[in-house]
Amino acid sequence: MQTKRINLWSSPRNISTALMYSFAQRPDTTVVDEPLYAHYLRQGLASEEHPGEAEILAAQENDGGKVAQNVLLGSYRSPIVVFKQMTHHLVNLDRSFLADMEHVLLIRDPRRIIHSFAQVIDRPRMEDIGVRAQLELFVELQERGRVAAVLDARQLLLDPRGVLKQLCARLGIPFYPAMLSWKPGARPEDGVWARHWYSA
Repeated sequence: MQTKRINLWSSPRNISTALMYSFAQRPDTTVVDEPLYAHYLRQGLASEEHPGEAEILAAQENDGGKVAQNVLLGSYRSPIVVFKQMTHHLVNLDRSFLADMEHVLLIRDPRRIIHSFAQVIDRPRMEDIGVRAQLELFVELQERGRVAAVLDARQLLLDPRGVLKQLCARLGIPFYPAMLSWKPGARPEDGVWARHWYSA
């Protein structure tokens, strides 16, 4: 069975966690929360130390090449696997793994991203929020013949059923009404950083 691999590329302080939870409700899908986070932190590119950084580095593989091979291209029991990704985590890494994957870019007004991100990280820079990286990734994927779906967070909030139906059709997978709701609170798929970021 061939696995359909979907990357949800987002900036921080978007609704990417909610979108991950939405996909987690599907009976045919495994979700993975930010597999490249420790790799990014290991590069030393963040403007300041992230909350729980030592814990993240200890809990997660921080060699991006190994993450690509063993997680992004790894074996899964479900026919679909969705990786919630931060676009700015995609640094100093061979990107050949992108070729056989589907890609979704989740975008949000940068002013809202910065306002929200600053509640966790003081004085954020453009590089910290990944907006430019999203544009660069979109162009790169287009050049590779892998045109990404672009999803506006505001539109998703205004019409979740309609937007998710369109997204599923674009990805060639069925829409499940179960994607529209889930129980509140922590979830097993959350990364160890959840308590620092997901409640802020």
